[in-house]
Amino acid sequence: MTRVAAVDCGTNAIRLLVADADPATGELNELDRQMKIVRLGQGVDRTGRLAPEALERTFAACREYGEVIRGLGAERVRFAATSASRDAENREEFVRGVVEILGVEPEVITGDQEAEFSFIGATKELQGPDHVAGPYLVVDIGGGSTEFVEGDERARAARSVDIGCVRLTERHLVADGRISDPPTQAQIAAIRGDVDRALDLAERTVPLTRVCRPADGHALVGLAGSVTTVAGIALGLPEYDPSKSHHSRVTVDQVREITGMLLASTHAERSRIPVMHPGRTDVIGAGSLILLSIMERTGAQEVVVSEHDILDGLVWSIA
Repeated sequence: MTRVAAVDCGTNAIRLLVADADPATGELNELDRQMKIVRLGQGVDRTGRLAPEALERTFAACREYGEVIRGLGAERVRFAATSASRDAENREEFVRGVVEILGVEPEVITGDQEAEFSFIGATKELQGPDHVAGPYLVVDIGGGSTEFVEGDERARAARSVDIGCVRLTERHLVADGRISDPPTQAQIAAIRGDVDRALDLAERTVPLTRVCRPADGHALVGLAGSVTTVAGIALGLPEYDPSKSHHSRVTVDQVREITGMLLASTHAERSRIPVMHPGRTDVIGAGSLILLSIMERTGAQEVVVSEHDILDGLVWSIA
C-alpha cells in the first residue's frame, strides 16, 4: 500500500483525499476526505482574473490541508487545478501561493485530463462489488465547467465545456451585484440556451443523444456537488451523508421536480434544505438545471450518483 494525497481545486470548491492505495489489488483505504467551498472562480467569467479575496480563501484551505497531509504522512502529493485557474490571467499568482504553502506545484490540467481522472475515479468501483454494468457516460458538473467522458473499462471519448453552476449563475442570475431570488423565466431560459449550445459542442466528441436509453445500455454516472445535493434531496436525507447518496439512483422525473422547486424558491428557502451546503445555496439552481438538461438530451431515465470522482482518479494516478 502506498499512502498518497490528492487535492482538487475547482471553481467552487477545494477538496482533499488522503488514502492508502494498492494498484495491484485495486484496494483503496480512505484516511481523510475533506471539502471546503472557497469560490476560487469568483468573477473569473467576467474579469478573467482570480480575485484577491478568492485567492486568500483558497490559500487558507491549503494551509489546513497541508497540516492534514503532513500529519498522516503521505508519501506523494498531487495537486490538480481545474476550470477557474485555466481561465485566469493571473494564474501564476495562484501557482506561487500553492507552492509556498504545500511545496508542490499545482498542475493546471486540461478539461480532457479532468474528464479522464473523473472517469477512473467514478467507474473503478462500479466494475467491482457495487456492480453497475457499463458502458458508462460520466458527467462531472463543476463550478466553471462540465466534463463528459464515455467508455467502458477505460475512457474512449471525452470533452470539457464551459458550463458550470458558478459560471452560469454569475453570467445570468446576477444583477447590480445581487443574485435574482428566485430567477425569472427569461433568466432560466438564458441558462438553458447556454447549456444546450454547450451540449451541441460536447456531442461533436462524445455521443450524447439517446445514448442512455435502455436500448443503448449506457449508465449515466453523475459526479460533484450539484448532483450529490440533488440526490440528497431526492432521498430525503436529514443531513448530507455521502454513504447514503453514493451509488444511489435518481430518476429524471425526480430531477425535474427538484430542479423546478429549486428555481422557484428563495435563498432563505433553499438554505433550509437539510442537505444544502451554504456555499451551494446560490448556485444549486443552475447546477440542477445542467443535470436535467443532460438527462433530457441523453434520454437517461436515471442517474447513478457517485461520491468518488477526480480525487480518486488522481490518487490512482500517483499510487
